[in-house]
Amino acid sequence: MKQYDVIVIGGGSAGLMAAVAAAKFGASVLLLDKGAKLGRKLGISGGGRCNVTNAKETEDLIAHIPGNGRFLYSAFQHFNNRDIMAFFEGLGIALKEEDNGRMFPVSDKAASVVNTLIGEVRRLGVDIQTDTPVSEVLYSEGRVSGVKLAAGDIRRAHAVIVATGGKSVPHTGSTGDGYPWAEAAGHTITELYPTEVPIVSRESWIASRELQGLSLRDVELSVWTPKGKKQIGHRGDMIFTHFGLSGPIALRCSQFIRQVKNKFKVNEVDMAVDLFPDLPTGELDRMLRDKLESEPKKAIKNVLKAQIPERMLPLLLNKAGLDGDATFAHLPKQQWSAFIDILKKFVIKVTGTKSIEEAFVTGGGVNLKEINPKTMESKLMEGLFFCGEILDIHGYTGGYNITAAFSTGYTAGMHAARLAHPASG
Repeated sequence: MKQYDVIVIGGGSAGLMAAVAAAKFGASVLLLDKGAKLGRKLGISGGGRCNVTNAKETEDLIAHIPGNGRFLYSAFQHFNNRDIMAFFEGLGIALKEEDNGRMFPVSDKAASVVNTLIGEVRRLGVDIQTDTPVSEVLYSEGRVSGVKLAAGDIRRAHAVIVATGGKSVPHTGSTGDGYPWAEAAGHTITELYPTEVPIVSRESWIASRELQGLSLRDVELSVWTPKGKKQIGHRGDMIFTHFGLSGPIALRCSQFIRQVKNKFKVNEVDMAVDLFPDLPTGELDRMLRDKLESEPKKAIKNVLKAQIPERMLPLLLNKAGLDGDATFAHLPKQQWSAFIDILKKFVIKVTGTKSIEEAFVTGGGVNLKEINPKTMESKLMEGLFFCGEILDIHGYTGGYNITAAFSTGYTAGMHAARLAHPASG
């Protein structure tokens, strides 16, 4: 039976990059994946276009990884977003920068990135076995000794890298397989929860679907505590659904709903939409009054529909107690003031989020206090490494999670190779 220097379990973003790095540093590598295809989650990332990284500077990058992003400083010393770009461009994948620093292949095809990455793994001589589930990681006398396959076979190695992902998007193979192996080595798993996930509301107007499918562009969505303090706010696009809210800024706010619910022991949390984030209340009031005054005989609903999403306008007017058929001359002062306040803070009561299986990213994972940030090696079991979403690291969508996966994967692969095969450098 062949003895490997390094076994990588999981053929996603982190696992593929770990295999590349380990082989590049001279190790003999076996890559195992339980599925028939490698890179399945990578292949659907970025809406099928593959957002390979983000071009932001390091501090800004880490600020967009609210789930323990600071842990990545050491990994970024080995392989950061600039290195990721150089890596793919060196393999012939031309990249382009889009809004907010998101980096995509010029081809707009995730398959080109996945196939090129797998091609590099093969070129470096990594042995690949798909349709090969692992049942356990083997430990002996405080160190890794290999893995046992579900079929009963044993594969021996000096180092094992667990890159099995979290529990989100399970149809890509992320079903939490690695957590028991970590616990068997003595690791603790922090609470798992959904992040970057659609939000659920029981508001009557959500249930009636009157706004279903309505997209709001360049608004601010915020999460509030029961004490009236803004927990977080994100600006961008969102969409109303038949169950609540989705879209980029809703996904970004989702993890903070859980935080507020847990901290204040409440079943509902207030969110708010600012439809005019660039205009202070006074300026918004003057701007809309000017519009109404310029067409004084028109019903206010017919004037305002040019400024406010038409499908949303009846709900907003109703909440303020305003008659949409009224004209400027008959505008009640108190209700108009309430209407302006609602435009700046349209409150939506939400009950939580969709499940972890429906999330884009898993929050929680292997406790980072038990991982060496410079190497991704376990502090509890020699030769055991972790990378990617199985770790308690999560970022916003926009290239941040994949950056963390590639960076921790490369770091784990490099140091696993050096541990198992010291001559590799």
